[in-house]
Amino acid sequence: MIDSTRDHFPISQKLNILLFVLMTAALWGLLWTASHVSLLWALLAAVLFAHLNNGVFSLMHEAVHGLFSNNSAINNLFGIAAAALFPTSFTLQRIAHLGHHRRNRTDQELYDYYLPGQSRLLRNFQLYAGNLFGLYWLCIPLSNLIYLLTPWLYTSRWFIRGPARHLGFEPYVKDIAQQGIWTIWLECLWALVYQLGIWVMLDLNWQGWLLCYGFFALHWSVLQYADHAWSARDVVNGAWNLKTTALARILALNYHYHLAHHQYPDVPWLHLPRLVENAQDQPSFWKIYFSLLGGVKPAPPMGSKATL
Repeated sequence: MIDSTRDHFPISQKLNILLFVLMTAALWGLLWTASHVSLLWALLAAVLFAHLNNGVFSLMHEAVHGLFSNNSAINNLFGIAAAALFPTSFTLQRIAHLGHHRRNRTDQELYDYYLPGQSRLLRNFQLYAGNLFGLYWLCIPLSNLIYLLTPWLYTSRWFIRGPARHLGFEPYVKDIAQQGIWTIWLECLWALVYQLGIWVMLDLNWQGWLLCYGFFALHWSVLQYADHAWSARDVVNGAWNLKTTALARILALNYHYHLAHHQYPDVPWLHLPRLVENAQDQPSFWKIYFSLLGGVKPAPPMGSKATL
């Protein structure tokens, strides 16, 4: 068993802050570019935006695990700041992601399979529309807007057992319902104020903003499940260390080494490559992406090995 203490895998706070500042500045530049240049350059800006914003998401992911900084106040401050670029509430993301670590590959969290009694058509809709076509991302800022306008809805049995269940988010909404309202509400408000603020400051138009966030939605939504699809039905080992280009891996801050993260969630992103053995099965990102186009399959029992 690898010793994952902070002495062996220290947090690089200064590097994380530097990356956040540089990525945020670059994202502002790309948003401006997409709103003020020809379509070809706007498309290039949107592609770069998708990868860099995923890097900021990865920094928020570090903060969720308390790995952005050893100082909890600094950790949470940058987590909240990074969440606004998504845009989302940091507390909501922490609740959802830590819940993901508890429920990974269980019956409550399967997007590549369908269970007995479930509609294969509905599961395919969730897979295609959500994970492959970007609506998974859209559900998050939309849910934040709903929370901002009607926070009481998240404690409603109708909402939890109705829309949340049909969209596959019931366990997450149940967890969110246990959290106090004001922290999440204020973070949702901050995310909205930030987005409106950069819109005015950078003189953005809806076409440029939508292009950038549309590409980000596609990129982020696919990656969230490509690193789990067809993996072992095991809470800890149900993920992949994906093979991808060095540049894509660097921009994502080693997020593609997702099995290593699930096995050692207390290890910062910078050290994850040390936990990935060359001999391990590392399917390519694109192999899993194209396999998902075939749709969902009947779910094997919990404890089953990978089926890729």
